[in-house]
Amino acid sequence: MLRWLTAFVDVPAPFADRDVAFWQAVTGSTLSARRGDRAQFVTLLPPTGDAYLRAQTVFAGDGGSHLDLHADEPEALAAHARSLGATVRYQEPGLVVLESPAGLAFCVVAARGEAVRPAPVTRDDGSRSVVDQLCLDLPAGGYERECDFWSALTGWQLRPGSRPEFHYLVRPAGMPLRLLLQRLGDARPAAAHLDLACDDVEAEAAWHAARGARRSHRTADWITLRDPAGLPYCVTRRNPDTGTTPG
Repeated sequence: MLRWLTAFVDVPAPFADRDVAFWQAVTGSTLSARRGDRAQFVTLLPPTGDAYLRAQTVFAGDGGSHLDLHADEPEALAAHARSLGATVRYQEPGLVVLESPAGLAFCVVAARGEAVRPAPVTRDDGSRSVVDQLCLDLPAGGYERECDFWSALTGWQLRPGSRPEFHYLVRPAGMPLRLLLQRLGDARPAAAHLDLACDDVEAEAAWHAARGARRSHRTADWITLRDPAGLPYCVTRRNPDTGTTPG
């Protein structure tokens, strides 16, 4: 059974310290001790609730984001993923690394009792924000299959989003992350990025820019930025409590 989700920021090694400090500030977190054979893993510990964000230093490639699914029996959930079309890339006790049918990397890990969703962070001006969504950026050719895959794997209902290129999965109460599935308009490979919900999009984006982020573009509902490592993410006008877009 799926119990929890964790989102990873996969940071290229030259930017690791600066990028982790950025996400620590954005989320109001403290840092765990580093772990791994190259001290490549660190957990962002929220002020309230259970941890659901981690950073991983990567020593090859451009980095990005990926999802961990926490389950009582990770091997059984991984077997279910395989039956739905996923491919296993690595396995050890309590950890299975897979790729979705569209080639999106994710992990299945053992649950460790996480159950309490952290509250939004309140800024000095009283506005609130929270990293609450992982957007799966998917090639158009395999989009429908990928939507069916993630809905079947999580057991969450698939619904159309606020724009034609979006679907989302209805997360259970208490789950820290929503999953948004975005159909790409070009031939880019599958990837993922973090999204924040906030009370004031412009103020939140300015707060991020003052700490090293760069604005990329703006729509009516979100601002796309790049963190100090150049990794894309979005600040959206969704409600920080419900994750839904007003109106």
